[in-house]
Parts: sequence; C-alpha cells; structure tokens
Amino acid sequence: MFELSQDHEDFRRLVREFAEGEIAPHVQEWDRESRFPVHLVPAMGELGLFGLEAPEEFGGAGMEGQGFSYLCVAIEELGRVDQAMGITLEAGVGLGINPIQTYGSKEQKERWLPDLVAGRTLAGFGLTEPEAGSDAGATRTRAVLQDGEWVVDGAKAFITNSGTDITSVVTVTARTGELEDGRPEISAIIVPSGTEGFVVEPAYRKLGWHISDTHGLTFEGARVPEANLLGERGQGFKQFLKTLDDGRIAIAALAVGCIQRMLEETTRYSQERLAFGRPIAVNQGVSFQISDIAVMAEASRALVYKAAWLKEQQHAGKRSVAEVKQAAAIAKLYATEAAVSSTRIATQVFGGNGFMEEYPVARFYRDAKILEIGEGTSEVQRMLIARGLGLPA
Repeated sequence: MFELSQDHEDFRRLVREFAEGEIAPHVQEWDRESRFPVHLVPAMGELGLFGLEAPEEFGGAGMEGQGFSYLCVAIEELGRVDQAMGITLEAGVGLGINPIQTYGSKEQKERWLPDLVAGRTLAGFGLTEPEAGSDAGATRTRAVLQDGEWVVDGAKAFITNSGTDITSVVTVTARTGELEDGRPEISAIIVPSGTEGFVVEPAYRKLGWHISDTHGLTFEGARVPEANLLGERGQGFKQFLKTLDDGRIAIAALAVGCIQRMLEETTRYSQERLAFGRPIAVNQGVSFQISDIAVMAEASRALVYKAAWLKEQQHAGKRSVAEVKQAAAIAKLYATEAAVSSTRIATQVFGGNGFMEEYPVARFYRDAKILEIGEGTSEVQRMLIARGLGLPA
C-alpha cells in the first residue's frame, strides 16, 4: 500500500525551507505587482524540482516513473506558501517537460530537455483555445505542411509559462488534416519562442495567481520545420489527454498545499483573536469549521498520494491506466473543491481581516477558484468518474 517514505519527508523539508526562505518574504509584493519572479526558476532547477522524473542523461534525477510522488510533494509545499509558484512548477514539468520527454524524438529531447530540466528555460502547453476549453477536440488552430515546414495559424488561450523571459518553446495542438470518419486529425507541434508569426499576447489581468505567467497566443503563418512534429501525426489529442491525466494529480497536490495553509492560518488566528474577552477558538462555530478544514486536508492528501502511488505502480506495470485515470479524477475533484471551501471558511474565521490583502487568506481565497477549472473542470471530473463506474456520462 502507498506510504510516503522518510526520503519523501526529508525532501519535503528541503522544499519547505526554500519556499519559506525565498518566496514567503516577497510573495505579497510580487502578488500586488503581478510580477513573475523569473530568477526563482533556475533556483528551483538547482534543487532538482524540474528533473525529478527526467532521465539522468538530460540532467534529471533518473527516477522515471517513480519520481511523481516527489513532484507532488514539491508542488504541495510550494503551493502552501504561494499557489502561483506551485503552478509554475506543475505546468513547467507536467505541461512543459513531460510531453517532450514522453513523445519527443531523440533530437527533440536533446535540444530542449537539458535547459528545461535545469530550470534555465520554461515550456508552455498550448491546448486551450478561445472557443475550445473542455471541448478540446474543437480545436481550430491549423497546421499545414508546406515545403518541409508546418505553417501554423490560430490562437490559444490561458497558457501558463508562455511569455516569460526564459520561455523557450510552446507545444501546441493543431488540426493537420481530416480522418476517414470526418473528425479532425489533431497533431502536436513544437513552436520555439521567437518564431516569426508566433505572437505572445499581453498578460491577462486575473482574479488570482497574479505571480503566475499567463498569456494568450496567436499564430499567423508561423513556420517551423516538419521535424517539430511531436510524436506521431494525428496522435496529438490522445497525447495531450494522457498529459492531463497526470496533471490532474499534480493540480490536486497544489490544492492540498492550499488546504494545509488554511488549516495552519485558522488554527493560529483563532487562538490569537479575542472576542468578548476570550479566543474565538473556544466557540464551536469556529472550532468546528476549522475541524472541517482538518478533515479536508487529511482526505485530500490521502487521495492525492494514493493516485500518485498508483501512477508509479502503473509505470512499473502493476496497475492499469483506467485505475490511474479514475484515481486522478477523484483526487482532482475532491481536493480542488475542498481547497475552495477551505479558503471560504478561513476568510470567514478571519472576519473583516480575511477581506484585507495583508492577510494571506485573502490571496489564497482569490487563487483557489481556478483549481476547480484548470486541467479539467469539476464537471469534467464527474463525467470521467461516472464513465469509470460504467455509468452513462
């Protein structure tokens, strides 16, 4: 059965020290200014956070298939201090590195992975479009093969890590033809930053995740070599769905970090804040709500690390893809909805102070909502769970 080892806990302490020392003192300022601290990415690379599942030949830890639970620990601990920095790591690995590592050619891996794994560069994952979110199969971006080059036209929306000073590449899905049954043939294509016709739109003004880098992307006759096709032609949609299965577990780990922080903040504040001459923690109306957050933290953590363990077991040939998909959807659904609930409760416990930006619960309250939306909405997770149960979804 799954259980985090002492090595996991030692690694947790390492990441927590980094997050509390390098992120926590500055996070309020960065959030207020919507500033992405690009200098932290190489520092995270030096800790090995981007290479936990990458092969040693590309600078990784060489724990292919067995480092995922460590990645979840790192995302949880970064997310405990700031959700935006947690998503920077999650997207950098799950959406940036993993598609190239899993489906890339030898040449593609050698070109892109060493810098990505080291944290010298970041990569984006271009799936969502202005009119194709949950219905990712409705992709309108097109890529036509002309004279040995893919000519890409279209637009992508809400793409993380896509416009930083160190973003090196974005992998995008595009229609490359039509299948015999009339459905679109969707392929994945690597588009390097700086490609003529590839435009990074201004950063979004977001409700939360102010520190995270998020842009819309436009492609107008962007030309890349035919060799930039990632994996097999026509398999891009399947590749990205598999990528999202893994990403859902990682997003759930980010939610665990949020819930844990709310538990710590409310426990401390309820014992310090006096009302009617005594700490508000003595009131059952407060203590019961904090107890609910504790249950959410324990349950979410158990679901996340069970799913991570199953993924590692699947890589070893001991569990099925269906088991992992179901566990990922369950973890993502419960943990992200619990994260939103925990921030709402925490804001209520803090009262008027919870509405003030100088208290972290306000930032976490803003940041939490996107967890129920990104990498598959709660509705999509329920649909997947129903399908896994054999129900008509």
